[in-house]
Amino acid sequence: MPANTPAPSLPATACERVREALLARREIALVDVREEEPFARGHPLFAANLPFGRIELDAWTRIPRLDTDIVVYDDGEGLAEAAARRLQALGYTNVSLLAGGLQGWRAAGGELFIDVNVPSKSFGELVESVRHTPSLPAQEVQALLAGGADVVVLDVRRFDEYRTMSIPGAISVPGAELVLRARALAPDPATRIVVNCAGRTRSIIGTQSLVNAGLPNPVAALRNGTIGWLLAGQALDHGAGRRAGPVDAAQRAEAAARAREVAGRAGVRLASAADLQRFLAEAGRTTYRFDVRTPEEFEAGHLTGFRSAPGGQLVQETDHGAPVRGARIVLVDDDGVRARMTGSWLAQMGWETWVLQADSAQFVERGPVPARTPQPEGPLAWVTPARLADWLQGAAGETAVLDFSPSARYVAGHIQGAWFVLRSQLAQALQVIPMARRYVLACGDSTLARHAARDVAALRPDAEVLVLEGGNAAWAAAGLPLESGETRLASPRIDRYRRPYEGTQASPAAMQAYLDWEFGLVAQLARDGTHGFRVI
Repeated sequence: MPANTPAPSLPATACERVREALLARREIALVDVREEEPFARGHPLFAANLPFGRIELDAWTRIPRLDTDIVVYDDGEGLAEAAARRLQALGYTNVSLLAGGLQGWRAAGGELFIDVNVPSKSFGELVESVRHTPSLPAQEVQALLAGGADVVVLDVRRFDEYRTMSIPGAISVPGAELVLRARALAPDPATRIVVNCAGRTRSIIGTQSLVNAGLPNPVAALRNGTIGWLLAGQALDHGAGRRAGPVDAAQRAEAAARAREVAGRAGVRLASAADLQRFLAEAGRTTYRFDVRTPEEFEAGHLTGFRSAPGGQLVQETDHGAPVRGARIVLVDDDGVRARMTGSWLAQMGWETWVLQADSAQFVERGPVPARTPQPEGPLAWVTPARLADWLQGAAGETAVLDFSPSARYVAGHIQGAWFVLRSQLAQALQVIPMARRYVLACGDSTLARHAARDVAALRPDAEVLVLEGGNAAWAAAGLPLESGETRLASPRIDRYRRPYEGTQASPAAMQAYLDWEFGLVAQLARDGTHGFRVI
């Protein structure tokens, strides 16, 4: 196409057609390209957040099939069309814009949900409403612990979340590990098991997992999790490190039998290696492959083509792990428990779910799986950390450093004098940053910075644009000066929604408002009507 020829207009997809696809369980990816904070202020139930600035880094992993039906929207920020063009440049062939954007969805009568990971959170509330999942208030659990009752508290969040804050005496047992490890932690059937997370969803799902699996112990969720604990005026631990120990062969066999029964009732199917190859060769279908063991186990050895997605987190974050609604999901473990229990929940959430029969001897790949990302277009100019350090000692206004790291990482530590910039807000950020003769771009390892270089060059055509070799990691490794805090924010910190259940800084009013919102999700699901959930 000649340089001056305008790009063909993008097709528009009516909101009703999106709803029809969701109801029919046809594959579709409804993609919100805003940053996470505005996304969390309102979006359709099955929208997946893929921020404009990270499309090259995340798209191929999260939407693996290039002919996926992708519908892109924003809320009038002007990001949707540019994001759609970027997806087309990455090879996606079926990209359209949501007619009217978010306002069009609202005008068509579509329900808007706030917060993040909403499909999982609303499903958890539905499970509790249907199954009457047992729970205990924080004051009662505190009294049990203080009185020396025969009780164990199992924290089903990620270990790093548990380390941040936990119920005194609680043991870290991330969600998918519960049915595998609970009997080892509470071998006496009289021992009461209390399951907690930060809020409600994971504790409901974890508790109901043990109930569904027929564990003989009395089981209850800590009502409202650590939020409920704090609202009751009770103190949390910080920096705890208690983790579940090994499981013996008899306990493993018992857990596997329980998990098989639950998965069968939920409709989870078993896949052979030949089935998996058939799935992967099937045109027009997306097959996600997840290893639901712990990250440490995954890095020690895993199957080629599988991504690490610890089961409890996968159930909590289906919108992130599998943004193509209607896709097929294949899970694997090495014990016959974790994949089946994880699969039992995904199947109830409307996913076609399979568990791969695999021999652990086949887990030969080691280490983390590198992300699939495209090479940036055009040549790049590079600068070493040492040379950049020399430039920063020079005349003011000569060199500006633009840091494209996540804002939390920028605040934790960045190159002295660097500006925090969101790629989605680049034009606005460059109006804030004083003009410079050269711009040096960085982030953790400079992967995102490489893709932003062309954008900066287009907006500052008379300046030199370079990428820092090795990124901030190389700068820090060289012992060069870092600073922390919100020292130079050229963009607002909207890249991450600040969850009311993280840490202890949210106000009691914010925590209570969050709980009140969760209580209303079942009614909102009914009004939306697209969820396709069922509860066994």
